[in-house]
Amino acid sequence: MVYDIFTIELQSAIVFELIPFAVNFDFYYNNKLPVFCIMVVTGLLIKYKSEKNTTLINEYNHLRDDTKELEIILEKQNQTLLENQDIEITAAMLSERNRISKEIHDNIGHLLSRSLLQIGALLTITKEEITRETLTSLRDSISDGMDSIRSSIHNMHDESIDLYNAILKLTSDFTFCHVSFQYDLTNQPDAKIKSCLINIVKESLNNVMKHSNATNVSIKLLEHPAMYQLIIADNGTLSSTAKWYLSQNKTGDGMGLQSMADRIKSFQGNFNILTDKGFEIFITIPKREGINYEHSSN
Repeated sequence: MVYDIFTIELQSAIVFELIPFAVNFDFYYNNKLPVFCIMVVTGLLIKYKSEKNTTLINEYNHLRDDTKELEIILEKQNQTLLENQDIEITAAMLSERNRISKEIHDNIGHLLSRSLLQIGALLTITKEEITRETLTSLRDSISDGMDSIRSSIHNMHDESIDLYNAILKLTSDFTFCHVSFQYDLTNQPDAKIKSCLINIVKESLNNVMKHSNATNVSIKLLEHPAMYQLIIADNGTLSSTAKWYLSQNKTGDGMGLQSMADRIKSFQGNFNILTDKGFEIFITIPKREGINYEHSSN
């Protein structure tokens, strides 16, 4: 009873707990008072120990939860650092590729071109057949080398297109309204597709600035097992001209949408416009090997 008295939440109920003691006070006072006092002290000690144990358990649970939360936060931060490190490494590598390809083009390419011109001049003035044959063979070898260098430079340039940083720079430089950018690509698309996606994002942002009163733009570049997906949406309202074009199933050269649609069709992709909530461009490009992409650089 003593333990219950000190642990119940409704402290006014203690009065009812004391009624049996008050009624039998003479009995306790004459015979059991020391024992009663010991039991009261024991009840208080048990109550104190119980509360202390409960407090320790609660503190332990809070500490465990806080530790787990910090562990999750640290794990996410470490993952973010690793991802940023990978992005920085990739950007540095692509920048170095650009530098090397430019140096090859500016230095070695020009030297070989000058050599070809000099050999051509010698072939014009040389009359000896043996010398002409030697110069012709040398010219052909240098020409093959030039073609090989051009091919290598072209490949390095294609691989050096950094899709993520290119779009991120476009969104960072866009100050008309807020832009959110979500990038979820594991495998890099073909260089022509990269250029196409970058140009579409650039034209879309220009269209928002020229033809929309949007306050927020969302850009999502996603990868699925069979396709790449680009979604560009804003919360603006359409102008009367834009509504007329869309009602006539036209895109209008002035809005740049026709150019976007042509680019996507060249990759056998789908180009859709949704106007249920604001203005949204929904693009899918299939991930197919061996497709001959044509006119995608327009």
